[in-house]
Amino acid sequence: MPQSLTICVCGAGTMGSGIAQVAAQNGFKTIQFDVNADMLAVSKKNIAANLEKLVQKGKMTPEQAANTTSNLSFTSNLGDCIADVVIEAIVEKLEIKTTLFQQLAALNNPTTILATNTSSIAVSSIAATIPNPSRVAGMHFFNPAPLMQLVEVIRAEQSSDETVAMLVKLAKDFKKVSVVCKDAPGFIVNRVARHYYLEALKLVDEGKATVETVDALMENAGFKMGPFRLMDLIGMDINYSVSNIVWEALGKPVRLTPSPLQKHKVDVGELGKKTGKGFYEY
Repeated sequence: MPQSLTICVCGAGTMGSGIAQVAAQNGFKTIQFDVNADMLAVSKKNIAANLEKLVQKGKMTPEQAANTTSNLSFTSNLGDCIADVVIEAIVEKLEIKTTLFQQLAALNNPTTILATNTSSIAVSSIAATIPNPSRVAGMHFFNPAPLMQLVEVIRAEQSSDETVAMLVKLAKDFKKVSVVCKDAPGFIVNRVARHYYLEALKLVDEGKATVETVDALMENAGFKMGPFRLMDLIGMDINYSVSNIVWEALGKPVRLTPSPLQKHKVDVGELGKKTGKGFYEY
């Protein structure tokens, strides 16, 4: 069913692509922006492939897939990013995010909601640089966004009740389950999940277990994905960045010290699925 709001998703990586698909398949006119035209082309191709799989599995009709595609537009021109709600899903660096948000604020109506998909950066720090900061909040999806049901709606110090309520409603319209949380290092999920990754990395780094053994044990214990498969899916650079941000924000506690094994993977460019190699080869 067509929706009245226009959504703009900034970023054509795995997460941005997934969020754009979710918005479009739930009836929203959706603009996907990225400065890299090649990334946009890959995103368009991946979304088309995802829709085709859904049709083949009987989870979507061909008409619904066609409607989803018609709801999507792709652009590398920032000036096209005019929408009722903008969801940012770019690199996890505060200065890059704030620059983009300032540009989006200048382009859009003062009431346009600006949401960040950051997994660890303080949303209040982003909002502090934006005119009308009450319309800024976090809307954190999980990877892969079309499949994962949870969305964290993060209330920054400046976020209005209306902004938070709008994002909760939007998550429901996206057929997601939302939880509202305060702006804190790692929010809820990434704060709790640090140990899932860090203890697994420590076991392998100390030679007490292999990557394959840890993943097999955790998956047999009921986790859908072992920590190493999950890090490969998320991207080593993103996961390592989150670990550093949470560690530093909490005063560098020893228990949350980022893993040198993961740092090495980032340094040599073995970032996971997106580069063809992480802890596994693809």
